[in-house]
Amino acid sequence: MIFVDTSVWIAALRAGESAEAHRLRGLLDAQEVALAAPVRVEILSGASRRDRPRLRRVLSGLPVFYPEESTWLRIDAWIDRAGDAGERFGFVDLLIGALAAEQGASIWSLDEDFGRMARLKLVERHVAG
Repeated sequence: MIFVDTSVWIAALRAGESAEAHRLRGLLDAQEVALAAPVRVEILSGASRRDRPRLRRVLSGLPVFYPEESTWLRIDAWIDRAGDAGERFGFVDLLIGALAAEQGASIWSLDEDFGRMARLKLVERHVAG
């Protein structure tokens, strides 16, 4: 299972013939894509009125993961680990990362913040290829 971050969705949706778009289609066909709840919200909130119904249909077929008490405890521990290492991460990235980590899944993102999280061993980063 691969949690696909908003940055990848945006790249794929903007350029339908890009490497990201081709790879994402392959992962969708293989049923390997999962969504963290905030990514679903970001995708839909950034979509045009015309595109929202189509995107809702596509996204409705994907498993969506929501935070639980354990998610917040994990984030709290990560804030301490990251802070002790001199790193800071945004709330949404921490939430996406924690949801993926709870599922033992990797994250595919074009956002280097997830690279920094991976170097701290907080998340596993998916390498598209």
